[in-house]
Amino acid sequence: MRPPQRRPARALRALAVSVALALGNPVTSAADPLADAPAAAWTKRFEKALDVVDAEHRGAEIGVYVRDLESGQTARYRASETWYLASTVKVPVAIAVLRGVDAGLFTLDSKITLRAADYVDGAGLTNRQRVGAHLSVRFLLEQMIIHSDNTASDMLIELVGIRNVNYVAREIGGDDFGRITTLGDVRRLVYGELTPAAERLAGTDLLLLHRQVRDKDRLALLSRLTETPVARFRRASLDEAFAAYYASGVNSARLSAYGELLEALADGELLSAKQTDYLLGVMRRTATGTHRVKAGLIPGAQFAHKTGTQRRRICDSGVITVPHGLHMQRIVIAACARGELSLERSERALRDVGVALCRSGLITRGIPDEPSCPPLSREEVLSAATPVPPTVPPAVAPATRAGGPGHATGQRAPAAQPAARPAGGVPAGPPR
Repeated sequence: MRPPQRRPARALRALAVSVALALGNPVTSAADPLADAPAAAWTKRFEKALDVVDAEHRGAEIGVYVRDLESGQTARYRASETWYLASTVKVPVAIAVLRGVDAGLFTLDSKITLRAADYVDGAGLTNRQRVGAHLSVRFLLEQMIIHSDNTASDMLIELVGIRNVNYVAREIGGDDFGRITTLGDVRRLVYGELTPAAERLAGTDLLLLHRQVRDKDRLALLSRLTETPVARFRRASLDEAFAAYYASGVNSARLSAYGELLEALADGELLSAKQTDYLLGVMRRTATGTHRVKAGLIPGAQFAHKTGTQRRRICDSGVITVPHGLHMQRIVIAACARGELSLERSERALRDVGVALCRSGLITRGIPDEPSCPPLSREEVLSAATPVPPTVPPAVAPATRAGGPGHATGQRAPAAQPAARPAGGVPAGPPR
């Protein structure tokens, strides 16, 4: 299923390049976003800063893709490598759903009935609903994007068909996108690295497994649910199971490909103008990942984004919009971190990616290290550890009465009806 036919923004820009060449006019980098513009000063500063961030956060290897949609200038840091996307795959899901809306197959107010088989562990309000509840497409889509609701995601995937979700991803990224699966299958594939019997796990089983805090308890429960002794598991630990699952390439992509998908979305190439505005508006309301890239940007910057979180893998990707008077600057960023078990430390690494971008000058009118940009995490630690010398040396300080001028207080300055769900109900586009 395709959006309404119109000349894509990218094709219009390419046409502008051809006309300019025919007239003998110079072609600026802004007119040719299909090829990277010459490296700008900000790209060099940004990539150099990422070397520092990567070295400082030794447990969390980072990958970053950034593209200024106005100039076409691009910065990459391991962006050509394959990265696990986690829940950022929910953006292609949302696009597939909104294409169904554009095609008139259903509306955002159409209702879907929640079944017992639909439950998947994770955040959001859908798991709090009773079996038989009638939930609107709008509710499910917003829960999926804003709160990263896995049950909502899988209900929407069944509505449109997983084939259409994969078509959305590969329409732009081609073979740079691995196969996207349901969120329930993510769990079954991970546990399947321990025992093939995991493919039979029901949604309620996944909820029970998720509630186990310790790996030891989760493995013991998995053993009981699959009737497989722990000693016969094919991997020695959950870490090994996740590592093997990640190596399969499922739900993964090059960050450059994911960035190109976001660019096509922002340029209105994937959906009608109405649904493009709606989806970007929902992504601006994302409630997860508040300590990631967004925390490193300047005040006033808007971030329409989607986060992803899984064992030793996190991502934060989207479209940054920065107002400069009447002009709105747009930047695509796709950023992930891997290897670090601590979520807090991984999030700090992605926050520093945002800081590095801010300090590069790209979003601050070309001013590097603009004072409104936050400091890097390391600088905050050093600042907190460095004692602040007194304003007046104690040996020279004049004697004062309590409450008089110069008195030390010890305080610092204030610094519709239910819609039937057809199997793969939205017709898929041509294979690629």
